[in-house]
Amino acid sequence: MPLLQVRDMPEDLYKTLADIAEQENRSIAQETIVLLQRALNYKESRQSRRKRILAEIHSNPIKDVQAFPDPAALIREDRER
Repeated sequence: MPLLQVRDMPEDLYKTLADIAEQENRSIAQETIVLLQRALNYKESRQSRRKRILAEIHSNPIKDVQAFPDPAALIREDRER
């Protein structure tokens, strides 16, 4: 089995990794493998994700803009308190 060595890992990152591994009842090596598998299996690119989110936004337009309160009125109300 191949060996992976990581040098100069920030202490806070290592501590976070160790804490997560402990919560999941795994060794640090096992948790690292799980996290790498999850990260590398993420297939949707940033661009395709952005396009998908924009399509969702455009498919659900705001029907009644008047339903939202006037921002100036909210600020005025907050300042009067």
